[in-house]
Amino acid sequence: MRKLIGFLLACTLIIASALNAEANSLWVDSAPAANLFYDHRAHAVGDVITIIISESSSAKRVGSASNTKDASVSLESGTGLFTFINALSGSTSDSFTANGSLSNTNKVTGRITVKVTEIQPNGQLVVKGTQTIRQNTDVQTITITGIVRSDDVTAANTVLSSNVADAQLKIEGKGPLTGKQRQGILTQAFNFLF
Repeated sequence: MRKLIGFLLACTLIIASALNAEANSLWVDSAPAANLFYDHRAHAVGDVITIIISESSSAKRVGSASNTKDASVSLESGTGLFTFINALSGSTSDSFTANGSLSNTNKVTGRITVKVTEIQPNGQLVVKGTQTIRQNTDVQTITITGIVRSDDVTAANTVLSSNVADAQLKIEGKGPLTGKQRQGILTQAFNFLF
């Protein structure tokens, strides 16, 4: 009898604890991904957007100028009271010619993920991001800031750099390789003086 009562008591405890048990799942119904129709594009401060950088610019300018100026003066000898004045003549000539040309081509491509730092009253997103690449002792830092329209953000949460308003793209480098690409101090001084 004691065994039967003990068995019934153990079964009761097991069933009671099973009723109070809570199942934990990896799936959270309140997570944004729980809704298949959720828009994954950035729309709040702190969200991230990937900017696809594809910028190219070229400028070409050719200029030439020329200027020629000639002048001549002649004075005959004096007569009468002015016989002491001798005949005099003179001429002057001035010529100036200049030619110059300028050609500049820039191309930047890449991808950088930026963070939304502010949402303007009209719904546009202010973004800013920095990417630092360190290779051996050389460091290259890419910084981009600008304003993105929510409509320009694709379903993949990317935006083309050509769709970033007030875009500022800075690429700065430090290290021995960057230092070798600069002119020396003496060359800079001669260029400044002459």
